[in-house]
Amino acid sequence: AKQAAAAKAKNAEEVPVKIAETEEAKKVRLALEAETKAKLEEEAKEATAAAKKLAEENEARWKEQEAERKAKEKEVVHLTSSKYAQEAEDKSDSADESGRRRKKKKAPADRNARGRNNGRGKGKTLSSPDSLKHGFTKPVETKVQDIRIGETISVAELANKMAKKGAEVVKAMFKLGAMATINQVIDQETAALVAEDMGFEVVLVKENALEEAVLADRHHTGIEITRAPVVTIMGHVDHGKTSLLDYIRKAKVADGEAGGITQHIGAYHVETGHGMITFLDTPGHAAFTSMRSRGAKATDIVIIVVAADDGVMPQTVEAIQHAKASDAPIIIAVNKMDKEGVDIERVKSELSQHGVLSEEWGGEVQFCHVSAKTGLGIDDLLDSILLQSEVLELTAVVDKMASGVVIESKLDKGRGPVATILVQEGTLKQGDIVLCGLEYGRVRAMRDENGKDIQSAGPSIPVEIIGLSGVPQSGDEATVVKDEKKAREVALFRQGKFRDVKLARQQKAKLENMFASMAEGEISEVNVVIKSDVQGSLEAISDSLLKLSTDEVKVRIIGSGVGAITETDATLAAASNAIVVGFNVRADASARKVIESENIDLRYYSVIYALIDEVKQAMSGMLAPEFKQEIIGLAQVRDVFKSPKIGAIAGCMVTEGIIKRSAPIRVLRDLVVIYEGELESLRRFKDDVAEVRNGTECGIGVKNYNDVRVGDQIEVFETIEIKRTL
Repeated sequence: AKQAAAAKAKNAEEVPVKIAETEEAKKVRLALEAETKAKLEEEAKEATAAAKKLAEENEARWKEQEAERKAKEKEVVHLTSSKYAQEAEDKSDSADESGRRRKKKKAPADRNARGRNNGRGKGKTLSSPDSLKHGFTKPVETKVQDIRIGETISVAELANKMAKKGAEVVKAMFKLGAMATINQVIDQETAALVAEDMGFEVVLVKENALEEAVLADRHHTGIEITRAPVVTIMGHVDHGKTSLLDYIRKAKVADGEAGGITQHIGAYHVETGHGMITFLDTPGHAAFTSMRSRGAKATDIVIIVVAADDGVMPQTVEAIQHAKASDAPIIIAVNKMDKEGVDIERVKSELSQHGVLSEEWGGEVQFCHVSAKTGLGIDDLLDSILLQSEVLELTAVVDKMASGVVIESKLDKGRGPVATILVQEGTLKQGDIVLCGLEYGRVRAMRDENGKDIQSAGPSIPVEIIGLSGVPQSGDEATVVKDEKKAREVALFRQGKFRDVKLARQQKAKLENMFASMAEGEISEVNVVIKSDVQGSLEAISDSLLKLSTDEVKVRIIGSGVGAITETDATLAAASNAIVVGFNVRADASARKVIESENIDLRYYSVIYALIDEVKQAMSGMLAPEFKQEIIGLAQVRDVFKSPKIGAIAGCMVTEGIIKRSAPIRVLRDLVVIYEGELESLRRFKDDVAEVRNGTECGIGVKNYNDVRVGDQIEVFETIEIKRTL
């Protein structure tokens, strides 16, 4: 008992000492971090200054070389090294230049004509050769070869056209700040820069001459008249988007939808007492973003519905980000105003944190207080829409061949490919030939949003058409043309071109290429989408990245949030040419599909400084060989057993890839990393094994970690070094 009391007293004395040590260590760590940060910023500034200085030095050297070349051209060229011969040559040249040509004496009329071949030929006299002159003429300047470059070209093809080695072209591209391999497809602009840098004249060739001819052969005459505004309704799930539209349409639509989520994109044109308005009701924001990413501006005004009782929710923030990215004016509809105890000022305050300021608070965004249940404020909302449309001055020509944009498309069992098109210009009629992205066809039938057959549709009218050769992409441009045969040729050409363009787009958002292309002035800002496991990390990363911005390079965070990377984040990144950064979080299955199909640059980090340092190194142009973590396997924990020797053993089913005993692992819970380490053991039945493949069960012991639970995921990865080659 005395020993226990003594030990307790000793521990009580040691605790304050340990706390003091911890605080001191914390201060030292913070000081070291600040010092490291300042040092890295200084290094980045020095690297920028060195690059500018190098460019200035090179420019001066190039001017000097050009002046030397011109001076050499003006110098007198002698064909011999003898001093006396040079003087004689100069004397002869000056005599030739200054001396007049002697006139030939006229021959007398009675001169003997002998030796003239009876007057039929002329006597020839050979001039005495000058010993100092060669038998060839020195060329004045080098002949510059013209090369023709199409919309896309591989590095190997470009080298063949210039009669150069592939390695020389790759080296020239590297000097210009672009990395490429010999078989990589590059775009027209990059190829032209490389060819001009290597001393060739470039002729840019448009391969879509047929497409331009078909699209040019359309009627463009007609008078512009005011058209109805196209309004997209967005907002959080169950905040009353469809109910609001339902009240305006005076039709019961919301009742038939499962769980209050819109099952399809509804496009409706509504005749109100104030004029006609076309509404797009979106199920999520993916369709809206994909249309914008393909360059189709389908909407004029965005209404964001916010429930007065709930306030700003995650999808509300996403809707604001999408609306701002599309540059469309925003109207906020504060719904559910019929409920008691709603706080409007709280909603305004929450929205102001995301850059949406009401007119009352000195901003530009209109706020309308509405109730989809009682109809409160609906007239004010319609007035706001029409007022905004008057400011935008929306016009369209009715009497011309139609053009529009695909809002949605599907493959119907009975009717074949069906596309919903929003007509933007002209009048679409039954029987018209439509060129629609990679597809074409004659309009066999047209229906409005109520399913009624119609014969024609004017500007701002959504219509469902049947008769296309295939299912077009959402956001594709739909254009009426004259000749069906030519429309088919254009569609086939586009399908062939689609693959080439996809290859050329592969490096569009790679981090290294972004900063390299900035040196050429191609882009002046980098778009980033950040997702983190906790809010604190998110704020720290955002602040650190924004501080890296300089006068030449801006880092723009277009989206951020806490939790797993979702499909919405991926589509936003694809639309804005952004890189996606995950800090201790992973992408879900639907997001991974979008990331793979759109070739988005996705990066995972677990240390903030690794993230900051890599971006800073890329900005300074000092990227070392690239290391990428490739996930090789994923196992789902089905049960957990306790072992006296090892500790917790997870009974797992391998759901993806292969589990290797030697590879490092991460334990994920709800798609958030909770532990990173290595395997203690890997067993199949009672045998120790080196690896387990997809679809089989195994027992996994995680080294130094016993808190594995049922439902966790064990992710196995390998670190691969990618060496850069010229």
